[in-house]
Amino acid sequence: MKRCSTGLLGVVLVSGSLVFGGCSDSTGERSDGGDSREATSTTSAAEERDEQAPEVLAATPPMGWNSWNQVRCKDLNEGVVRRAADAIVEHGLDEVGYTYVVVDDCWQAYQRDARGALVSNPETFPSGMRALADYVHDKGLRFGLYLVPGSKTCAMTWDGYPAEGIGSLGHERQDAEMLEEIGVDYLKYDWCEADVNDGLERVEAFTLMRDELRRLDRPIVYSISEYGREQPWTWAPGIANLWRTTGDIAPEWLSIVDIIESQVDLADYAGPGGWNDPDMLQVGNGDMTPDEVRSHVGMWAMLAAPLMIGTDLDNLAPEVLEALANEEVVAIDQDPLGKQARRVQVGQGEPWVRTEVWARPLENGDLAVALFNKSDTPTEITTTLEEVGAPAGTWAVRDATNGEDLSPTDGRLSGTVPAHGVTILRLSAG
Repeated sequence: MKRCSTGLLGVVLVSGSLVFGGCSDSTGERSDGGDSREATSTTSAAEERDEQAPEVLAATPPMGWNSWNQVRCKDLNEGVVRRAADAIVEHGLDEVGYTYVVVDDCWQAYQRDARGALVSNPETFPSGMRALADYVHDKGLRFGLYLVPGSKTCAMTWDGYPAEGIGSLGHERQDAEMLEEIGVDYLKYDWCEADVNDGLERVEAFTLMRDELRRLDRPIVYSISEYGREQPWTWAPGIANLWRTTGDIAPEWLSIVDIIESQVDLADYAGPGGWNDPDMLQVGNGDMTPDEVRSHVGMWAMLAAPLMIGTDLDNLAPEVLEALANEEVVAIDQDPLGKQARRVQVGQGEPWVRTEVWARPLENGDLAVALFNKSDTPTEITTTLEEVGAPAGTWAVRDATNGEDLSPTDGRLSGTVPAHGVTILRLSAG
């Protein structure tokens, strides 16, 4: 099955950005029969790449589902992943843009095989990763997988996963080629204390896998995670398509607020082909209120962040599905201009209880403005066109959060925002 869509095309590097061109087989251009196959396509991705002008890989922030926040390690199996793919389609989330299905840590057997190759855990993934990738691709979705640059995965260190030697250290080329053979479209490459365990240096280790991915005909979105410890936004552009900027997010309001606060100075480092990643969405987990759910998704959209769902898609509360599927908010996240929001107003009080205004420019001269209320009571938030960077004139105002047209303005923007809530306004020149 051939698809010519963003993220499935051959990769080159142009002015420091990963770009793609041409069409690739969504099943990975490999025959059936196991995790490691010979290619059967008569037309290579490299040949197809030359037929079209290059475009940026990960031109907008990736969207999809990741297994970790839902099941972590011990409850991960191929049935969970298949159900997630099914649910994305059943809920119509694929039509909104959620297309990646990413299998996180613990998919691996406890040891490499006699050839030194990674293979799937025979108890939890008996059909093999190639069959799982085919299943995801047949749904019209894209498939992602987890590797680490050192010798130990995070689950080996913190979740008691009883494996040995399943990190990519010393196997970088072999593992990259395995990704191509399986039909992987997205790689999560997780640091997992590789400096402590193996003496690795971040830039060198992440660049090594980038170079191995570039050798492949198959394009693979490259997501790196070292939790923002060494300011990856300053060195990861040109190495990866997205880089974690924070420690792990928790399904709690204060964790979400803390992460948003940590993104204030990072707008200059994000853009098409390379994104700041404040970690996966926790909507559907914990005890977040409906307004907190909308704030979580809405502020990630303002931050031009990847939108990776990490919950049971078969049991979504209506307000969670509504927030995830809000096409107007998602359109702001996916805006082709790729500008991350900046904070333009800070209210009185401590960081976790004050009001704020954030603004980001959009394609065709539009603007997105977030009235963000971190306080415990409904609060009126007011700003001006000048403060949010809008040129003088009359602007149409659309409440993207609630899907309502508001009165045009030539000066003030104002709204009463619920506790822990956000109102995202889209401004268009009249």
